Amino acid sequence: MQTKTTPGLRRGLVSLLLAGAIAAAPGLAMAESDAKDMAQEAGVGVGTAIASLVYAPIKLTYALGGLIVGGLAWAFSGGDSEVASVVLTPSLRGDYVVTRSQLMGRQEIEFFGRRPDYRDDDLWDIDPVQEDVAAAPAERW
Repeated sequence: MQTKTTPGLRRGLVSLLLAGAIAAAPGLAMAESDAKDMAQEAGVGVGTAIASLVYAPIKLTYALGGLIVGGLAWAFSGGDSEVASVVLTPSLRGDYVVTRSQLMGRQEIEFFGRRPDYRDDDLWDIDPVQEDVAAAPAERW
């Protein structure tokens, strides 16, 4: 048994399918964009992990050597902390892992540590992409 469809019904179904495809297109484009962003984030995460696996043991070895030499310098100088800090500060301070912002080039990797009064940490914590919410107009809330 074959049913006949009227031309109006067929046109209505085609129009409905076409409207549905047009309505779904932005969602599919956004899903593709989200997939690219997620893939990029995953790549940065993997890169950060691999860089830290290489960098961290080298930094730990340097810090351990600095701790030994700094301790010997302190002992041979008769307990002078200034002599020991010349060795201990660059070896023990600094970064022990590679972070996302360092891998992306927004922050430098500090292998040789600096005294706290010479660090510019406040400048690196500012992300130019973030918006200052307190300065935003009230009507945007």
